[in-house]
This record gives sequence, structure tokens and C-alpha cells, in this order.
Amino acid sequence: MIDLVLSKVLSADLRPYLRVALKLVLLGALLIGATYAGNWIMGQFNPHLTPSTEPAFHRMIMITMVIYVLMMALPFVPGAEIGLGLMVMFGPKIAPLVYAGTVLALSLAFLLGRLVPQQTIVEIFETLHLKRASRLVRRLEPLDSQERLEYLLQNASARIVPFLLRHRFLALAVALNLPGNALIGGGGGICLVAGYSRLFPLRMYLLTVSIAVSPIPLAVFVSNA
Repeated sequence: MIDLVLSKVLSADLRPYLRVALKLVLLGALLIGATYAGNWIMGQFNPHLTPSTEPAFHRMIMITMVIYVLMMALPFVPGAEIGLGLMVMFGPKIAPLVYAGTVLALSLAFLLGRLVPQQTIVEIFETLHLKRASRLVRRLEPLDSQERLEYLLQNASARIVPFLLRHRFLALAVALNLPGNALIGGGGGICLVAGYSRLFPLRMYLLTVSIAVSPIPLAVFVSNA
């Protein structure tokens, strides 16, 4: 239906741009909705427990954790605010649960990145007329992880790129802890790109993420020790 309408009102040259714009609008609406949903969830908690409300309260926490994991896995969504809010409200007892949820969410984002067809990325770049990026993805597509790394090291156009590639696990850990990293994709977006790049072996990725996201939950957990 959208293509039929576009074919009547727009020239062939403008249709690809409008399709991309519509997809971006839908993505933006999804991200805004997810952010508002997170804020609404945090507003539903009442820290005053009674024996009659405790079972429902525990169910609410578990539902919140599921939503937290899904939001953390989405690019550009500041889902970490829910985890921080839970730890502020409930303290050390919930810190291990928030930590486990964070690792799970970033693992899901990484695996999703592994599943993204590279041809899809090529088509997006070509629609946006990003020719160099499209050629780079096409060149990397048939290569394995080591061959990709060697190619990128040899053909990097900026001096900082080889350093980041050689220390990519440290760079990943730093990026996950940058204040305001939602502007560069958030934890979900960063890990999705890491998975898509095929430059991070799964075991080392999980170890890196497990260490990178541990400082705040660990600090909260030991705060009453």
C-alpha cells in the first residue's frame, strides 16, 4: 500500500529516501514509546510492602526485569535507567538480578547482531548513497574474523582505528560505561554492532561484558557489607 501511494505522488528518485524516512520515524516512535514505558513502570513501584501485597509486588519486579532486558537490548534506548532505579529503590538485594539481566540483554543484542544479514546492511548503505561503506561491507562479507581484522588494520584511514581494533575488548568495555552512550547506540546498539562485526569471539565477548557492567551492581551489593 505504501509503495502504491509513493509511486503516485513521488518520482522514482525520491521514493527510496522516503522509505528510509518512514522507517526512521517508526523506529523513533518505538524508542520513544519504550522510554515512556520504562518511566511508567518505575512510577508504579511502591516501596511500602504488606503481607497481602508482597506476592503481586514480586510479580511486578519480575515483569519489570523482563521489560528491562528487552529495552536494554534495543539500540538507542536508555534502558539502564530502569536497572539503576531498581537498585536505588531496593538496594543490595536486587543488584545481582539487575546485573544478570544486564548481561543477558547485552548478550541478546550481540547474538542479534550476528544474525543480521550483511546484504541487508549493504542495501541500507546503498539506499543512503553511502558508497564507501557499502563497498567495505561487501569486501568484508566473505572474510572470516581474522581476515576481517587484518583487512581493517591494513586499510584504516585514521590512526586511532588500528589502536581501537587491537584493543577492541577494552574499547567495548569503555563504550559500555560512557555517560550518555545512548547517543552512540546505547548498550544494545554497541553490542549489536559488535556482534555484526564478527570481530568478537563469543566467549571473550561474554567475559568482557560481564566485567564491564559489574562495577555499579557490585558497589551497590557490597554497600551494606
